[in-house]
Amino acid sequence: MEQQYITPLLEAYKRGYEIRYKGIDGAPERKDHYFKAKEDLPRVRAVLGFLQGIIPAGQCQSLLDVGSGRGAFLFPLLRDFPTLEVTSIDILPHRIELLECLRSGGISHLHPVMGDICTWDAPDKSYDAVTMLEVMEHIPDTEAVVRNVVRLAHHYIVVSVPSKPDDNPEHIHLFSNEDLKSLFLEQGCQKVKFMSVTNHRIMVAQL
Repeated sequence: MEQQYITPLLEAYKRGYEIRYKGIDGAPERKDHYFKAKEDLPRVRAVLGFLQGIIPAGQCQSLLDVGSGRGAFLFPLLRDFPTLEVTSIDILPHRIELLECLRSGGISHLHPVMGDICTWDAPDKSYDAVTMLEVMEHIPDTEAVVRNVVRLAHHYIVVSVPSKPDDNPEHIHLFSNEDLKSLFLEQGCQKVKFMSVTNHRIMVAQL
């Protein structure tokens, strides 16, 4: 069977790659496979479902995605909400370079930023919503990341984390619902609610 792709994103990426790297020796390999169309992960479907309830209602016109990585959540987000202003922050330069190709190729509502979410000094309440999927378990300073995303968010923060131990050596925290609730309420969120999907917990905090 012929492989299907998220066509608008793949075509934008190809255009941006040509703009950025044409004629440059040692250019990175093109990563077309990142844009293969596949079934969304359960946690991604759950978060997209929540956003479907607030974006059309005008409650979210700007979103910060923290630690976008390979785009497991970011690319379906861009696919489903092609007019939403999305800022993506990541600490890895090659991740941001790929996203810069997307932006250069026509996804102008995507704004890549290389930086550390624990210390990034964007203005308070810059984004209607902040999403942080599969990120918190990697970050040593839990309080710093929570404090900063609460400062940056105007209305909502959506977090997903593993719900049980696994063999990933980069996972340095395992959070319970009560852990997450305490962390976000202590930093100023008004209420939190939880959703569960296989092997993960999802928290929506409201300010």
